[in-house]
Amino acid sequence: MLLGLLPGLNKAHAEDILNINADAAILVDSETGKILYQKNADKVLGIASMTKIMTEYLLLEAIEEGRVKWDQEYAVSEYVWKVSQDRALSNVPLRRDGSYHIRELYEAMTIYSANGATIAIAETIAGSETNFVKMMNEKAAELGLKDYKFVNSTGLNNRDLKGTPPAGGPEEENVMSAKDTATLAKVLINRFPEVLETASTPKKVFREGTDDKIEMENWNWMLPELVYGYEGVDGLKTGTTDFAGYCFTGTALRDGNRYISVVMNAKGDNGQATYKSRFDETKKMFNYGFSNFTKQEILPENYQVKGQKTVPVVKGKEDKVKIVSKNPIEMIVKNGEKENFKPVLVLDKKKLNEDGELTAPIKKGDKIGYLTIESPEDGKLEFLSEKDKGNIQVDVVAAENVEKANWFVLMMRSIGGFFGDVWGSVSTAVKGWF
Repeated sequence: MLLGLLPGLNKAHAEDILNINADAAILVDSETGKILYQKNADKVLGIASMTKIMTEYLLLEAIEEGRVKWDQEYAVSEYVWKVSQDRALSNVPLRRDGSYHIRELYEAMTIYSANGATIAIAETIAGSETNFVKMMNEKAAELGLKDYKFVNSTGLNNRDLKGTPPAGGPEEENVMSAKDTATLAKVLINRFPEVLETASTPKKVFREGTDDKIEMENWNWMLPELVYGYEGVDGLKTGTTDFAGYCFTGTALRDGNRYISVVMNAKGDNGQATYKSRFDETKKMFNYGFSNFTKQEILPENYQVKGQKTVPVVKGKEDKVKIVSKNPIEMIVKNGEKENFKPVLVLDKKKLNEDGELTAPIKKGDKIGYLTIESPEDGKLEFLSEKDKGNIQVDVVAAENVEKANWFVLMMRSIGGFFGDVWGSVSTAVKGWF
């Protein structure tokens, strides 16, 4: 009863149901952005190499817009050469006098989290990493992210960069909330699904057939072919620094349902952080999602809300018009909770007069408003953003034509209305005498 009276406690309880051992975590439906589980999802924390999700987005956008080409060659800068030689970091060493295609640098970044290759991509897109960092922060704002700060393109601590950092202080790192990290992953996957073809590659040889060849094993060990393989996992990005801890943005597809997960500074049950911790905690969330949620039709096409099946009409041959939903409302729902959701009809006030009436003529299919759903239970309908809430809205349209009445009918109605008003006044007066 106390949990019901205190919504804050109820929400906290909901967040603890999986006992995720991480500073922050979130699980969302990739199609609608509906949140299935969250823990400290708005807390701003280090993201380490999960940063590269943004770098991937900006590269794929540049490719799409023709500003960068896959076969474009990059000549290695002194800065990139120095960073790429540090094998204590994740890297494929690049030759000082070398020339590399953008596609192989992209593969090294996405599969092997190669930091030198990542900076090379940043320089290709923006001319310098400093300019690229500005683009990252601007794109984050454009995408509606709220809690973030980018100071480099890789996710490294600035002290690991060779020279003056592109932005921020000498010990700064990139930070973001779990919710914003999931939002960025959702935008990337939905706009550029081809990223998963590379992100799901378990192993690849960089510069195969040359003296510079390097075996690249994907750091995402939840890919089905690797040591902690999980059915359906095909992305997306790990991250590790002393500041951020062990982090992972994962995504998995089963039976047509795709989920996105984020864990930040994951730890084991004993409180110790290990490389495996992030995958164990991610597995908990994926098991929860795939075992307990399914996509269901909440309201069918041509649905009519009880008590609101028609809207009154003026100046028409009929005095009302039937309205229906244009499409069904479908959503990922926890098993057994479909009946918790109730329809909500919202009419377009701009199309109604002050008496709440539509004015004829009305054509079949004209949009009258929209239909959505709500839940009386706290936390059942949370989304990554306000924009995502539109995924559970469908148009409500007129189900039939209502022609405008001709002048004679309108005149007779007006006369009838006049005498009706007069008779009503007389009748009231006469009743008053007695």
